[in-house]
Amino acid sequence: MTSMLDGCTPWPEEFVDRYWAVGHWRGNTLDNLLRGWALQYGSRTALVHGDTRITYAALNRRVDRMAAGFRLRGLRPGQRVVVQLPNVPEFVITTFALMRIGAVPALCPVSHRASEVSHLVRVTEATGYVGPSTHRGFDHMAMAADIASRGPFLRRVFTYEAPGTSSPYGGLTTDPSGCHYFPLGSIDAPPGPTLAQSADQVAFFLLSDGPTAAPELVPRTHNDYAYQARAAAELVSLTENDVYLAAQPAEFTFTLGCPGIVGTLSVGGTVVLAETPEPAACLTAIERERVTLTSVAPAVAQRWLDELPTVQADLSSLRLVQIGGAPLHRATAERIGPEWGCRLQQVFGMAEGPLTLTRPADPDETVLTTQGRPLSPDDEIRLVDVDGKDVPDGEPGELLARGPYTLRGYYRAPDHNARSFTPDGYLRTGALARRTPDGNLVVTGRPEGRPTAG
Repeated sequence: MTSMLDGCTPWPEEFVDRYWAVGHWRGNTLDNLLRGWALQYGSRTALVHGDTRITYAALNRRVDRMAAGFRLRGLRPGQRVVVQLPNVPEFVITTFALMRIGAVPALCPVSHRASEVSHLVRVTEATGYVGPSTHRGFDHMAMAADIASRGPFLRRVFTYEAPGTSSPYGGLTTDPSGCHYFPLGSIDAPPGPTLAQSADQVAFFLLSDGPTAAPELVPRTHNDYAYQARAAAELVSLTENDVYLAAQPAEFTFTLGCPGIVGTLSVGGTVVLAETPEPAACLTAIERERVTLTSVAPAVAQRWLDELPTVQADLSSLRLVQIGGAPLHRATAERIGPEWGCRLQQVFGMAEGPLTLTRPADPDETVLTTQGRPLSPDDEIRLVDVDGKDVPDGEPGELLARGPYTLRGYYRAPDHNARSFTPDGYLRTGALARRTPDGNLVVTGRPEGRPTAG
């Protein structure tokens, strides 16, 4: 296999050959796939954010011009850039633009603060940071400036300003440490030549679902993530007529690719970006945009159910709601179909890759009580006891997984990898699960307190 970034663990050659042979991996980078989607769906609406509507053609143009702007300001292939943005169009544009120049975005929740962000900068040796100047009262630019002053890596900070606002920092462009500051809106230049890239390279980093204060970095390649999003889109019969509401943070893999934002764009559908999962904002967005699909945590679903009578939104466009991230109580699950008039899909997923889902045609009892079956026919799942031996069906065990979109090692984390993977490459997820007689998984707990479907 072609070498990934130093510090990444590639799939063994026999698995690479298998995933290529059966067509899971197709050798196209995510940013190049966007070019194809723009040609195919050019005038259709790709992104909606408030009153802003962006077509596929316009999205690709903005990605092209931002990519050229990033190059002009010194970003180079292989460099890592921390991206910490809310659910705004710039999150999608920036992520694709960085991939288009061969840089590697490290997608970071906007809620993270200096301890987590400085950890990401150190581990990835990030030369760039993209974030809001301020967001919900927190000064992200001051945080970035402090991180830049304390280490040798961070040298370019790109600040996002919400429409109608201006930066409190005026014309600051370079600080005493030599870090340069640019408004993200100014990162625009005529597109240059197309960069040839390999789809087995790392497309971006997600953050692990681990219990530690300093999360591990999950490298996701173009091949594996394109497959995950495409397969998940096929599983829920996603089409260009679907409208997906991104209500949870966009950097969660649940929102990004299960099928989420990437899966919806892959079929020509429309992605509606919500900056908060608050019921009033999201339920009215569902009515206004005729949303057909969304994915939320159980606590969010519970609030939407409880506040729908107050909000009084028309949810008749919804056809499927995915629930993941924590155990879903049956009482809540049973309310979704009758009260929202749509199908429920339970999901267990991790940034690291493993993804199980109930199927739209599954019996109600399966959907109400299980997290379904693995996404891919080439997902390999084991449930084992404390000695690493397989447990019988019906008995709880730790879920181990390997497959065409499950990582083989965290980034630059050899000690953690030694604990987190079996010698034959299975990820130890830390999740406890049992298998039902018909082959579905019931995730019964996360002994380390880790969230799921993140």
